[in-house]
Amino acid sequence: MQHFNSLDEVQPGNAWVTIGSFDGVHRGHQVLLKGLIAQAHAANSRAAVVTFFPHPSVVLRANTNAVYLTSPQERARRLGALGVDHVITLEFTQKLAETSAHDFIADLHTGLGMSHLWVGFNFALGRGREGDIPALQRLGDVFGFELHVIPPFEADGEIVSSSLIRTCVQKGDVTRAARLLGRWYAIEGPVVPGDGRGRTIRIPTANLDVWDKQVMPANGVYAGWANISGERRLAVTNVGVRPTFEAQPVKPRAEIHVLDFDQDLYGKTVSFEFVRFLRGEQKFASVEALVAQIHQDIQKTRELTKDEHRTPDLPA
Repeated sequence: MQHFNSLDEVQPGNAWVTIGSFDGVHRGHQVLLKGLIAQAHAANSRAAVVTFFPHPSVVLRANTNAVYLTSPQERARRLGALGVDHVITLEFTQKLAETSAHDFIADLHTGLGMSHLWVGFNFALGRGREGDIPALQRLGDVFGFELHVIPPFEADGEIVSSSLIRTCVQKGDVTRAARLLGRWYAIEGPVVPGDGRGRTIRIPTANLDVWDKQVMPANGVYAGWANISGERRLAVTNVGVRPTFEAQPVKPRAEIHVLDFDQDLYGKTVSFEFVRFLRGEQKFASVEALVAQIHQDIQKTRELTKDEHRTPDLPA
């Protein structure tokens, strides 16, 4: 997979293209992408994804609080893992927002040699979302590409969307988020020094420096899997503000305790997959009471099943 930041960087030529934010690369996205990739490769053509950062709502609605399920880099990696040949991440600017659907499609035709365009049922692009499905069909006649419209994908009785998954994560419902994503929701970052309290109570933790635009689960304690240098290990994490120790408001953070592991992780990049919500964050009357509860959390984490090791429990 090649990752570009401009159409000018790509060698044009018979590309099958899809366009969208693709935040999370969730199960609905995967249905569209797998179909696109399979048919493009069967035709000896390239599969290309044109996506954007920041999210269009940041520019169109001044949404300064926008958060994401995946960073642009992780999104590109996940697209590549599915078999996408080219990912083009365009900066979404006011100028791009004001570009007409005709001109944007013309750019794709010139820059990629677009022969097929795959989009979702409610897709629209261009100034004022003028490039809806009927408009794209007309533009297909003008520029000579074939339009494929993919119906909505449902799970748990709802249409799967990035916004729905973000809501699930923010509520702490990581189990449902995983079913919609098709994988456990994860955060990642380098391990940075914390306050050192974990070792004083003989429960060492790794403090992750997570991307500040990443969607964080609701404050609480979660069981899951830590990925360290390619090795997957049971772990429990606390997301929150440490109320037992902090008297003043502090920024929430993720502290991970990796079970049966006592190596120095400072500077290493570690990811944590959220499998099961254990309890909400709470203030304890004493450090001893906190430690006793943490040991209960660790025991519950040890009970994760083999199925939870492999993949979320996906509905049919």
